[in-house]
Amino acid sequence: MGLILGLIIGGLAGWIAGKLMKGEGYGVLGNILLGLVGGFVGSIVFRLVGIATTGVIGSLMMSTLGAVLLIYIAKKFRS
Repeated sequence: MGLILGLIIGGLAGWIAGKLMKGEGYGVLGNILLGLVGGFVGSIVFRLVGIATTGVIGSLMMSTLGAVLLIYIAKKFRS
């Protein structure tokens, strides 16, 4: 059940990040991948800042923040 929930959270986080950053749409698999990698990046950032998250909402917020950060960095390298 944890894998399915992780994929759902990853997909939502990637979709939300794409909307926040005015993305062109990354597709279902792109959103999931972006959200999963964003979760990893978000966990590092949250740990460095000293913020602890719990539950589905905390994971979603952390993954979305990480995905937004990834999109921001990618856009800077493309410009």
